[in-house]
Amino acid sequence: MTDKKMKEIVKDKYGRIAAGAASGCGCGCRPMPEEAVSSISKGVGYSDADLAAVPEGANLGLGCGNPLAFSALKEGDVVLDLGSGAGFDSFLAARKVGKTGKVIGVDMTPEMIAKARANAMAGNFENVEFLLGDIEALPLPDNSVDAAISNCVINLVPDKQKVFQELNRVLRPEGRFMISDVVLLKELPEEVRTSVEAYVGCVAGAILKDQYLAIIRGAGFEDVRVVDESYAAVDLDDPEVHEVAKQCVGADESRIDDLVHSVASIKVHGVKKATG
Repeated sequence: MTDKKMKEIVKDKYGRIAAGAASGCGCGCRPMPEEAVSSISKGVGYSDADLAAVPEGANLGLGCGNPLAFSALKEGDVVLDLGSGAGFDSFLAARKVGKTGKVIGVDMTPEMIAKARANAMAGNFENVEFLLGDIEALPLPDNSVDAAISNCVINLVPDKQKVFQELNRVLRPEGRFMISDVVLLKELPEEVRTSVEAYVGCVAGAILKDQYLAIIRGAGFEDVRVVDESYAAVDLDDPEVHEVAKQCVGADESRIDDLVHSVASIKVHGVKKATG
């Protein structure tokens, strides 16, 4: 797939999710009941208190981890949320930074931006702003944010190097990030890497963990470390998920199991170097 095709696939998926036609991040897009969305979120590290603290409709069950659990946000921080979706993590961050702080969410999908802004109004979040834009070309000035978060988004972006270069540009010296994302523990079979279904399911766009960390360091970050790692949550009991896995690698259950254990969810921390 070309980079342009990949972006079209992602925009289409998340546009449909924002419109209520689908939800969830797995192999496939389909509507899910609220209980299932909550279950997914609690399974990747969010608490009942987190779920209750955001406006209805902000949590779409799209994450692969909770970057806020390790982000150590402070009162007064200016925080950037890369790929902010309907605003779930942005609203949780806004509560941490308080009235003297600010959260800026950036998303490339107009439908998601509209949904996030409506959620902000519904929840009376005055310290949150949502901007339409690509995270490879952030609509923010240099040295303008203290911290950044992101949740299962960068793996879907073709040019990950550009994302981290942009992140380094907009963070202030000694600014830090905490990102939850999907990476590979070993190379995927060719049929998976070229599968539209796998790409929509957040798998085909992922790269090897060591390559991912090397890109971050190459962008100028230091103290780059994985603070949490687990196999990515893939529900093979879900018939739709199992069917897509079969389409990718065939009916051999051992190959399907190998595919599942090739993909990890990680939380990565990094710091922009101090000037001088």
